[in-house]
Amino acid sequence: MHTRAVVPPQLRHEALRIEKIARGAGLDPGVVAFEMVDARDVNALAAYGGFPVRYPSWRFGMDFERLDKGRQYGLSRIYELVINTDPAYAWLVRTNSDMEQKLVMAHVYGHADFFRHNVWFQPTDKGMLDRMADHGTRVRRAIDLHGQDAVESFLDAALVLDNLLDPFLPLREHMKHRGQGAREAPEAAGASFEAVRARAAAAASCRPPTFDLLGFLAEHAPVAEWQRELLRIVRAEAYYFLPQRMTKIMNEGWASFWHSRILTGGVLDASEIVEFADCHSGATASSPGQLNPYKLGIEMFRTAEERGLDVFRLRRVHNDASFVDEIVDEEFVTRHALFLFGKNGRTGRTEVETREFRAVKERLLQDLSWGGLPRIELVDDDREGRGELVLRHHHDGRDLQFAHAAETLKSLARLWGSAVHLETREEGNVRWLSSDGAELRSGDRPYEREHATS
Repeated sequence: MHTRAVVPPQLRHEALRIEKIARGAGLDPGVVAFEMVDARDVNALAAYGGFPVRYPSWRFGMDFERLDKGRQYGLSRIYELVINTDPAYAWLVRTNSDMEQKLVMAHVYGHADFFRHNVWFQPTDKGMLDRMADHGTRVRRAIDLHGQDAVESFLDAALVLDNLLDPFLPLREHMKHRGQGAREAPEAAGASFEAVRARAAAAASCRPPTFDLLGFLAEHAPVAEWQRELLRIVRAEAYYFLPQRMTKIMNEGWASFWHSRILTGGVLDASEIVEFADCHSGATASSPGQLNPYKLGIEMFRTAEERGLDVFRLRRVHNDASFVDEIVDEEFVTRHALFLFGKNGRTGRTEVETREFRAVKERLLQDLSWGGLPRIELVDDDREGRGELVLRHHHDGRDLQFAHAAETLKSLARLWGSAVHLETREEGNVRWLSSDGAELRSGDRPYEREHATS
């Protein structure tokens, strides 16, 4: 996919120097392997989630086109990429300046420490590079046997459902297994989620009620065995990436907190200070109407340190929602000028709605809960004996995005082979969305199949 090159001796020396400083400050990043790539190649890697051996999909190709167009037009730029494996692999972009390479390496050591010690990453498979290669081989084998169109069509439907997960399942099962006794602890410490999944599936058979809809489908959907294997692949990879969604603010904040401290602690040459300030301020700048995870994360860690809290404990035990809950208060909201905005119904302009800290904090927690995903529960897999699925959206103030919900329900119905019904709320009223795989219907009660014949 890309042209890989070893890191030049000068940068290897800087990497060792930065690693030594990082470890002296208390970071424990494990082994980090750096490689050099071109700017176009790092976009290709990012499109594949950092795994060049991942199975092929047009969706990854679309992501690459979007990222590379942004690079060509000067709208966006990827400085680095690091993946949660052991060793952690990180790619440096060949066109970065010497200062940018130093910043990136310090940033990467922060990420690697976070991956290694944050509790939400403990169940993840640190050998995911090999696992992804195996997944790629299985998908290509399926293409050889069943045809590219059939495989891609099924993968498209499965990938639409990769957010129908239980964000707390991997850690819950991981901690349950660790608590079973010291004799089993060595296995548990290195257990991948796939092993945890197998134990959980054997114990509960993924039956409703469950939030792990993708797991339910992987075990019980009436599909061919090769399709079941693809569902398990999609699910395993979705759970691998899920902790990154749940800790985006913390992860980027922790890496930025440490790259700032390490570089300004003697790593930069005097001639690089201005360039660093410009680069760092650009990454942590706040844009109107957008939440910058780098900015919010670094300021929360700085605030925690000012308050005398143990930042290493915080990075170990929290996800984004619980971290915000502990750190963000009235003083923090005022100091960093946080506010809520919305559209004025009279003028049509976007305006500040409130700066009241309770409302700001509540919205932050609302947006970050459940990994930022809608909380969808499978409550019945045989509605009225018809074999139809019934889902419930646990409404937390965030309405479902109708277009995405429609696509999700259609894909779910096609995979299940029968109708799917979802209960949600809109403007305080119960609303049902139903799909038979071909179209979506909505109303104040589940759609009855017999109506479709009228």
